[in-house]
Amino acid sequence: MLATTTPTIEGKRITKYYGIVTGETIIGANLFRDIVGGRSGSYEEVLRQAKDTALREMQDQAALLGANAVVGVDLDYETVGDSGSMLMVTASGTAVRIED
Repeated sequence: MLATTTPTIEGKRITKYYGIVTGETIIGANLFRDIVGGRSGSYEEVLRQAKDTALREMQDQAALLGANAVVGVDLDYETVGDSGSMLMVTASGTAVRIED
């Protein structure tokens, strides 16, 4: 399934709008305290996996509606929990059917 941050897909006509779809995931790590002043490959991998999970859940929800693409995708990262001990990654967009 195609997912794009743009509101349209060049060369393709949107034939049906299904509505907003979302995917969320939460990871338990205090990234800010643990990697202040440097990069951590292991945390970057966890963030990448969380993003991929949120996107996959959003696309799965779109497919259940009959969509074959998601446009206007937005990714948000929020700290949640006591003292920001967890990170929530949310993907949202508009499920659509594009002509084949």
